[in-house]
Amino acid sequence: MRVAIFGATGLLGKALMQEWKGDEVVGLGSADADIRDEQRVVNAVAQIRPDWIVLAAAFTDVDGCESNAERAFAVNRDGALIVAKAAKQFASKLLFVSTDYVFDGKKTEPYETTDPRAPRSVYGKSKADAEVQLLEILPEVCIMRTSWIFGVGGKCFPDTILKLAENRSELDVVNDQCGCPTYTVDLSRAILQLCRANAKGIVHVTNSGECTWYDFALEIIAARELPTVVRPTTSDKFVRPAERPKYSVLSSASAHQYRVDMPGWRDALHRYLAEREANTVK
Repeated sequence: MRVAIFGATGLLGKALMQEWKGDEVVGLGSADADIRDEQRVVNAVAQIRPDWIVLAAAFTDVDGCESNAERAFAVNRDGALIVAKAAKQFASKLLFVSTDYVFDGKKTEPYETTDPRAPRSVYGKSKADAEVQLLEILPEVCIMRTSWIFGVGGKCFPDTILKLAENRSELDVVNDQCGCPTYTVDLSRAILQLCRANAKGIVHVTNSGECTWYDFALEIIAARELPTVVRPTTSDKFVRPAERPKYSVLSSASAHQYRVDMPGWRDALHRYLAEREANTVK
């Protein structure tokens, strides 16, 4: 199988490039083929002729999207459509990485793939719009929603918490947003599995279990046996440009249909911390 990964230099893309074994994989960063540039995308796909395209490229700065909506839609929606049209032209299958932020967070039980989209942020809306239009261009597309991604090689929540803990004795972390932390290594392996299974439609993939950001921070500090005290607080004490869903846990039922069984988030966190430490030592 020949695979093209758009966004290969991002947090998820780096893990995909490292974890994907047994196939011919070509990684493309924005310097190779900016997904906003139709001709460059078409040329790249024409040259590679992939069986699968994994679209992990995105403008993921959720707060930054609020102040730069034009860029958010240009990358997350219009860029995705450019890649989809190229995939269609060269008969490639497409897996599009989407987000829990397509939901409004008003549910109190895990979101199913059939729940209506109701994004509350520019980032969420750009991804939701892309989903709708991708299904029109490529009805066989696989839209894989995930959440709270963390991994080595870029900015993520555990890395931020550990860096803050180096200089602070106390940290206030919101305890009224609930979701599913997801490790890039596990997510990459799931994406590989979905592609090999010729997955289509919407699939939810996260590490198993759920927690708040406060719970997540507590586990990070405890795992490193740090003296920093973590205190729960509420979202209204940390007003940010983009509204976050209060509850965005994704149901794993759709993933199980493809026999994708994800490890628990605590297990994933401890493996991430080991990987991070190993990379720091190098």
